[in-house]
Amino acid sequence: MISESIVPLFVAIPLGGAFLIALLKRIKGIPDIFGVVASAGTFIISILFLLKMEITPRIIYNIGNWGGFNEVLGKIVGIQLVIDGLTIFMLLIINFVAFIVAVYSVNYMTRYTEKWQFFCLFLLMLAGMNGVLITGDLFNLFVFVEIASLASYALVAFGTEKRELEASFKYAVMGSVASLLILMGVIFLYSYTGTLNMADMTGILAGSEQPALMYLVFGLLLTGFGLKAAMVPFHAWLPDAHPSAPAPISAMLSGVLIKALGVYAIARVFFTVFGFPHQISIILLTLGAISMGVGALVALRQWDMKRLLAYSSISQVGYIMVGLGIGTPLGILGALFHLFNHSMFKSLLFLDSGAVEYAAGTRDMKEMGGLSRKLPVTSGSTLVGAMSLAGIPPFAGFWSKLIIIIALVEASHMKLAAWAVLMSIVTIAYILKVTRFAFLGALRDRFANIKEVPLLMRISLILLALVCIFGGLLLIPEVRDTFLEPAVRVLISGMRGGV
Repeated sequence: MISESIVPLFVAIPLGGAFLIALLKRIKGIPDIFGVVASAGTFIISILFLLKMEITPRIIYNIGNWGGFNEVLGKIVGIQLVIDGLTIFMLLIINFVAFIVAVYSVNYMTRYTEKWQFFCLFLLMLAGMNGVLITGDLFNLFVFVEIASLASYALVAFGTEKRELEASFKYAVMGSVASLLILMGVIFLYSYTGTLNMADMTGILAGSEQPALMYLVFGLLLTGFGLKAAMVPFHAWLPDAHPSAPAPISAMLSGVLIKALGVYAIARVFFTVFGFPHQISIILLTLGAISMGVGALVALRQWDMKRLLAYSSISQVGYIMVGLGIGTPLGILGALFHLFNHSMFKSLLFLDSGAVEYAAGTRDMKEMGGLSRKLPVTSGSTLVGAMSLAGIPPFAGFWSKLIIIIALVEASHMKLAAWAVLMSIVTIAYILKVTRFAFLGALRDRFANIKEVPLLMRISLILLALVCIFGGLLLIPEVRDTFLEPAVRVLISGMRGGV
């Protein structure tokens, strides 16, 4: 059985891969090989830990084999890495998407200069996201958020054109504000609890009446992580950053980065540390509902394929936040399942948009038409991703949205349930716009000689499309109890009630 001593490899493998790529950059093919192998390695380790979790529901690794609970000090000392049901759920999603994107990038990034720089930054971002998931220390969570964020700022600007640089600067400024707010929240929380270990904080906050200072901490952390998650009204950076980045990075940003640095951090901190106070439930329900509507309605007006998908991400994050805000086991199950589904179908759709741009040279849907004749794999996978995003049965996105809506009804949030249904209809309208104007109709003369994208790009699209088709099988009891339910139990067990 796999040992807990290899937990640091989730960070060490991507960092080592990035170092070797920089060291051996002049050898042809090295960036591609190490980029794919490093991401594949962390995904394989994630699977091994998932199997181990069936025997050991919580794994704790003390850095340097030193630390743990100190009876004299009455608190945990040292730096701990922790893997539980929620951690392994997120690790599998992030490292699977990273592996698929790395394979796709082998062909796609040939159109950009200095591919070795891309893969160095890509692996640095992956190391930061994995670090956010496995750390048991709130300050180290902040540090890993910064590592992933800094890499993503550079990757958004990778094209070095005016639009990319402007989007990256805007993203960096707003991301820096978010980081400052998070750091201030960590400082205030440390000043009250005297510890940075999240397990210690949980015990201290559960055993005492929380002062008014906690409301300030709530506001700082929720705003900071809300900016990372691109919830309305903290979303202004996303519609510029996602379209400007290369397609593989758009897939990572929308598919997993906003989940790891935003959604996961909110769930981990407000459920397991603060015990999910009632005020947070109301805020998540409100901001989630607003995000649903704003993202969907603005997406309806877009003609740039990637910009439409970017606004769609804001809307879909709203569904996840609403599911978490319900605070019931069914609502949390729906939220986590939709987080998984959104990571898959949105990564797929951004990679599809990159394939269209790679083959046709444009993202403007007004200039497209009839591309299904020339791009059958891209067209078919886009249709699969679109149907899953729209919540059309039997695609995976249908089941997670249905669970969230049923959970809203059970919790007597009838208006919110109706709103979720209405926004699903709007989602159908804007995603059908993509398939209608990009792939159907008459083929324009300028596209007469284009051809399907290279093999590795097609393989990536097919694999993600298969997940979108068969993702509903995760609700089979045997699979759900192994993958989804342990993550739900982590959040449910942390809930304590009001402030």
